Amino acid sequence: MYERKILPNLNCGLDLIGEVLYGKWKIRLLWFINEGHKRPSELQRKIPDATRRVLNIQLKELEDHGLVSKIIYPVVPPKVEYSLTEFGQTLIPILAALGQWGDTHEAYLRSVILKRLDVENQ
Repeated sequence: MYERKILPNLNCGLDLIGEVLYGKWKIRLLWFINEGHKRPSELQRKIPDATRRVLNIQLKELEDHGLVSKIIYPVVPPKVEYSLTEFGQTLIPILAALGQWGDTHEAYLRSVILKRLDVENQ
């Protein structure tokens, strides 16, 4: 298992939120769980670029941070569902605001990202 070599800096709110939400798919996982996609297979279909392993790791981290809860139903085959905790639900308005900001500045953000990718690939 991965062991951190440098301890995280937890001195301000931005550091804390970065530590909790750091991960390529975590924000999208939270959003899709909030929309009602609770089964791992549903989440995999919503984020096809992510491997099942990475999604499971990030879901576990979100669970460890108290943002999502995992329910395992005692059936064969086992059924697993994720839901936002009350604490996790407090993030949804913030994620919505970030998404709105991204939509408002979509053209500019897309151009600078593509420009940077062009420079890196030369």
